[in-house]
Amino acid sequence: MHIKADTQRCLGAGQCVLSAPDRFDQSDEGTVLVLRAGVDGAAEEARVRETVSLCPSQAIALEA
Repeated sequence: MHIKADTQRCLGAGQCVLSAPDRFDQSDEGTVLVLRAGVDGAAEEARVRETVSLCPSQAIALEA
């Protein structure tokens, strides 16, 4: 699995950075940056799914 981000959709709310700072950051424009896209293991997947659910603009997704 891997994380996909749509910077055009991102509102810059920063919920992803607050919930998973090891995975996400924000660009100079304030949009999402994925620091580590690969997701391994059930515990890591659950954490990323929680972060995805917190995104108010649904700009991040977890894909197979």
